[in-house]
Amino acid sequence: MQIHDLPFGVPDWAGVPAERRNGETGWADWRVRQFGPIRVRMLDYSPGYRADHWCEKGHILFCLEGELITELEDGREFVLRPGVSYQVADHAERHRSRTAGGAKLFVVD
Repeated sequence: MQIHDLPFGVPDWAGVPAERRNGETGWADWRVRQFGPIRVRMLDYSPGYRADHWCEKGHILFCLEGELITELEDGREFVLRPGVSYQVADHAERHRSRTAGGAKLFVVD
């Protein structure tokens, strides 16, 4: 990743409006800041959330709270707890996430 023309900034995520998106079950509140081609998100997943699609977008994802299970299309699963992250390239491995008790994530893509 090359980052160009991005001045220093300190986003206050509490002041970024949330957009609610429904999953197959549950919902996710997305707080999004766009910095040129870089999207930065704070995601709050409800208890019982399950994504309604397989994602092909690349991400760097960091778990802040709760527990997230990320499933790859080949059947592998990874559990993220606070302090654990994953990274995946665009179109590398299709993935989707779910959580039983809810989770809060920081994502760059």
